[in-house]
Amino acid sequence: MNKKEIKSIAINTGGGDAPGLNAVIRAVVLSSFNRGWKCYGIREGYNGILQPDEYPDGGIVELTPDSVRGITHLGGTILGTTNRGNPLNYPLKQPDGSVKEVNRIDEIIQAFNERGIDALIAIGGDGSLHIAHEISLRGLRVIGVPKTIDNDLERTVITFGFDTAVSFASNCIDRLHSTAEAHRRIMVVEVMGRYAGWIALHTGVSGTADAILIPEIPYDLEKVAEKIIEREKLGKHFSMVVVAEGAKPKGGTVSVLGEKEVGRAERLGGIGERVARELEILTGKEARAVVLGHLLRGGSPTNFDRVLSLRFGAAAVRGLAEGRSDCMAALDPPYVKFVPLSQVAKRMKLVPLDSDIILTARELGITFGE
Repeated sequence: MNKKEIKSIAINTGGGDAPGLNAVIRAVVLSSFNRGWKCYGIREGYNGILQPDEYPDGGIVELTPDSVRGITHLGGTILGTTNRGNPLNYPLKQPDGSVKEVNRIDEIIQAFNERGIDALIAIGGDGSLHIAHEISLRGLRVIGVPKTIDNDLERTVITFGFDTAVSFASNCIDRLHSTAEAHRRIMVVEVMGRYAGWIALHTGVSGTADAILIPEIPYDLEKVAEKIIEREKLGKHFSMVVVAEGAKPKGGTVSVLGEKEVGRAERLGGIGERVARELEILTGKEARAVVLGHLLRGGSPTNFDRVLSLRFGAAAVRGLAEGRSDCMAALDPPYVKFVPLSQVAKRMKLVPLDSDIILTARELGITFGE
């Protein structure tokens, strides 16, 4: 524990946006203010420090209770975010026109020292929390807050943003059921999730899908086609298939819209259309693909995500006050506890194949294309 007195802290949001980010920011600012601490927000991950000239306010702005009034219910993040600009591998253009990745962590530490900032609360997923862990190893006090709609972070039961994404996706499937039945079609709904199937699984079960395809279970579309044909014989002339963007066929690879670039991961996508076209061939039925994509990231957070975000933000400040560092606030119902960042950074929580929700889906007659 580091009991050194704190006078000011910083907060940033990195990676993809998620409903609940603004609620975390509000909780952090108010909790800090009530302790007599100043709180600063860093624009767009760490770009506010590494590219200060890009921002009229210099990239770092003081946050007060007035700054965060009325933002709990808002989607997005008042600080902005980015999934580029990793300071560990920051892309810099060279004189010859090429792009080279360089480590700029020391510049971040220097900026904090110059401004008298004593600690950082980093909100993000596994990549952002890996950066936070590396910063903490250089002596700065850091606490992470788990953020991702994908729910793929280790050591926390759930991440904020996940409940909102699943709630919206389930609502979409409810709407698609009626049009699928009216036209006797197969509807294939592609959802986000990267390489983990949490969103697809929860959405498919809650939305009474007939098939769910997730990255953890490589699929055989002939098995899915058999399920659809079986339904047809029973007089059920439509079917609903939910597919995670990272799902892949047995012996095959994921579908990508863009290859990995300097400073950016590969872009997954296209699997919904691929599955729809193949199911048309296998079943002889008309199929349509719907990609929910970034709709899952936007909009107002659910009540569950609002409360969870506020709990995480308040806990992060409380953890700093208790002298904690290099850890992440994690939900371990009914408590928010702290776990080492080293046990979270650059790890991925996949859906366990023996989990209760997988068993539930199978008992309901949902196929995973096995």
